[in-house]
Amino acid sequence: MAEESKPKILVVEDDLDLAEMLNAYLRVQNYDVMTAAWGKEAVELSATETLDLIVLDIRLPDIDGYEVCRQLRQQRRTENVPIIFLTEKRDRVDKLQGLELGVVDYITKPFDIQELRLRIRNTLSRAARQTHSNPVTDLPEGDLVNDKLTGLLLAENWSLLYVGLNNLSGFRELYGFVAADDVLRAVSLMVKNAVREHGREEDFVGHMEPEAFVIITTPELVGQIREKVESRIRQSREYFYPLKDREKVREAMEADHLKLVSGVIDHAGGPYNTLDDLKAALQKASRPE
Repeated sequence: MAEESKPKILVVEDDLDLAEMLNAYLRVQNYDVMTAAWGKEAVELSATETLDLIVLDIRLPDIDGYEVCRQLRQQRRTENVPIIFLTEKRDRVDKLQGLELGVVDYITKPFDIQELRLRIRNTLSRAARQTHSNPVTDLPEGDLVNDKLTGLLLAENWSLLYVGLNNLSGFRELYGFVAADDVLRAVSLMVKNAVREHGREEDFVGHMEPEAFVIITTPELVGQIREKVESRIRQSREYFYPLKDREKVREAMEADHLKLVSGVIDHAGGPYNTLDDLKAALQKASRPE
């Protein structure tokens, strides 16, 4: 069984002694810790890492914590990541400004390390209790999907269909996270409509990954659902691109941006002993259109 991953925390602090102390202390508390001394460095790290919490100093040598926070809230990957401000400021206006940016907590220096530890623990606990649904599509993800897939290990007469889009991250870099979210939302509607038309009421649709879907259905129905999803995405793919760049669509398509990736496994291909075995088999079966 795979080892449970540790919560990942980014500490953004330009006082290197304090950053090193927090790094060492939080690692002892069983967190995976990254540090950044500059605001721009923090934004760049956050664009590639999956973070559970950010501890952010307001006073930084390049851009202040408020601007870092604004940029993090504009990134799809970090728009909902909890942020705790770490600062020497005590003014009520500063706190209000942080709260307006979606900061979940505010601790002033000098601080008690045990107090910070408790605030971090409580913030992560609150985040974990929130509904596990994708903020763009509102479909289940995370533990809810894992529970559904785990239930298949001892079941029979099921099929899993994986549906994803190749290089959606490249599309996002070209056109921004709003356009990429629109694509993800449109594909989720196509998937749900195909399941409603050709599946059963008890069939399940969720996120295998943030930008890919998994459908639980039966071997008798999975082919029709897959065919409908692939057909609709194929017909709609060029319309995912902005009108002003429609002439560049063919070039982007040749670069495999937004190319459909799909795959199917069923109970007959098992046995699958663990959730990781099941996921690995589905990923192996998935292929570009």
